This record gives sequence, C-alpha cells and structure tokens, in this order.
Amino acid sequence: MILARTIVNPDMVVVLSENTLLTKAHITRLTFLNIPVVYIKDEYELSQNYQAVSTIFNRGNAFIKDYDSVVQEARSIFSNVNNTGTIPVQKTEDMVQTRIAPMAANSGAIDYLYELNHLASDIYNHSLRVSILAGVIAKWMHFDREKRKDIMLAGFLHDIGKTKFPQRLLDKNINTLKGEDYEAYIQHTVDGHHILNTEPSLSEGVKLAAMQHHERMDGTGFPFNCMGADIHEYARIIAIADIYDNITTEREGYVKQTPFTAIAYLTENMFTSLDPTVCVPVLTHIKDAFLGSRVTLNNGEKGTIAAYPNDFAAHPVVSISPDEIINLNEHPELTITEYNPK
Repeated sequence: MILARTIVNPDMVVVLSENTLLTKAHITRLTFLNIPVVYIKDEYELSQNYQAVSTIFNRGNAFIKDYDSVVQEARSIFSNVNNTGTIPVQKTEDMVQTRIAPMAANSGAIDYLYELNHLASDIYNHSLRVSILAGVIAKWMHFDREKRKDIMLAGFLHDIGKTKFPQRLLDKNINTLKGEDYEAYIQHTVDGHHILNTEPSLSEGVKLAAMQHHERMDGTGFPFNCMGADIHEYARIIAIADIYDNITTEREGYVKQTPFTAIAYLTENMFTSLDPTVCVPVLTHIKDAFLGSRVTLNNGEKGTIAAYPNDFAAHPVVSISPDEIINLNEHPELTITEYNPK
C-alpha cells in the first residue's frame, strides 16, 4: 500500500509522507499513535494514465482534467434528451462505467470536487457531480461494483426531467419559486420518471431515483409526500448527494458554502427528513476526510480541523494554535467561511 496523503500529528509534525510504501513497522507505529484512518493510493492513482498526467499536473489538476473531458459527454447526452426525448442508454452506461466510476473511486474525490473553479449550475454539470458523489457514497456503504455503477447511473439521470424546463426556471433560486413556477419545478421529478420509464433496460432504482430524490423520510418532500420505506434506497442516497452538491456549489442566488455547512445539515436532519442508514456512513467517512484541513473562521482566525467531539456533533473542533482549541458546537456565533483542502 502506498500512502496517498501526508500524515501529521496534532502539532502539525509530519508522521509519514505522501508516497511512502507502507511496511508492517509503519502500520505498527500508526496503531501506537492512535491514527485510525489513512488514505492509500487506489487503482486509478496507480494507473499508467494517471501517472503520465501527474508528471505534468498535481493530483487535483489530474482529476479536474478528467472532469473537463467527461463533462462534454454529459452535455451531449442531455442535449440528446432535450432534442429527442430519449436517452442514449448504452452511451450513458459506458460513460458511467469508464469515466465516472474511476473519478468516484479516487480517494480525494470530495476535495477535488470542491476545488473545481467552474462549478456551473447547469443540469449536466450538477448531474455529473451528483453521480460522482453518489459513487463515493456507494463505496462508503460497501456496495458491490455493479450496484455502485447503477447508483452512479441514477445520480447522473436524477434530474433528467429538467430537460423540459424553460431556461427562466433553470436560472431561478428554487426558494423564490411560487405558484405555477413552483408546480412546474415539482413536475421535473415526474417528467424524469416518465422519460426513464420508456427504457426497459434501466433498473427500477434508477427510475425511482428520478421521481423520489426530493422525497423525505418524514413525508415533507415531493412530489407525493412519500415516507420511510416507501422511498427507494437509491433515491435516499441521491437525495444526500444532491443536497451536498447544492450546498457546496456557487449558484445564482446562493452563496457557495463549505463542506462543513453540508456536514452540519446532514447531522441535524439525519433522524428526521434524511435516512440515517445513509447519513451515518457518509458522516463517518467525510469527517475523517477533513481532519487536518486548514480553515478560516468568520472572525478572521485561521486554524486546522482537529477532530469532531463525538459521532453526532454537527461542527468540528478547530485548533487555532497549540494553546487555543475552539469547539464550534459551543460557539454558534463562529462559522467556517473558507476551507483549504490538505
């Protein structure tokens, strides 16, 4: 196993450097130091293609290069649906398997998605990001390869009903929609299901994810106010990927927020509107991923994410200096306004 990220202790002293080939002695040392999680390079990062790119670009830029190349495929698929009303299923499935799945398997996918500086709010960009996030979540939930691929397909097609939207609705903040505009927005879930239902090769989960990704466990969602077990598992997963992307993406009418705002939202809603069986593995893994990241608070102070005080804490503990630790759960007036991945 080759280390994918440098490990530092609470004093910011390097324990092991990135690219270290881990030995039994290293693992024994990490266990002794009570370091529970490390990132190791996966097949994507060790591939010849990745290695060739990384000689020119860093790991984040290599991911962005892959994203830029696949987004054009995503755009053409949505254009095809917009023009013909039908989905090029084989082309879409091939894209998910050969282009999106490797990005979702990348150990730094969450960080790299946030680093993208062109997080456009158009349907195909959003759908591509939700597909990658859904793949990351499916990996964290330990699903097999085929199920992960199907969930990524559901993520990519979840908003396909928006291809029937007039542009003026696409550009609006959903929270400002009223009357007929709001009813038209709700309709995209039903339209999406109708479009997908014409394709017999697609699974029921993919079709229901399009219709139910705005449903909520407590019945407060739409279009049919479904509750609990009446919501398909895929839809519950896509709902969380969709929420995370919407919170962390800069869009007209919204302020781009940090992943920590998304974590807080998931934590606060995991036993009401969201499915805890999805939220728990997501929060467990994503909190580990952000340990050691540099952040800026709304009072101007800079620090490092040191820990989350417990499994269900909405906010992290930030180390400002060796002598100053701030538990944001005890200081609601303080928020993280800037996040810099490790």
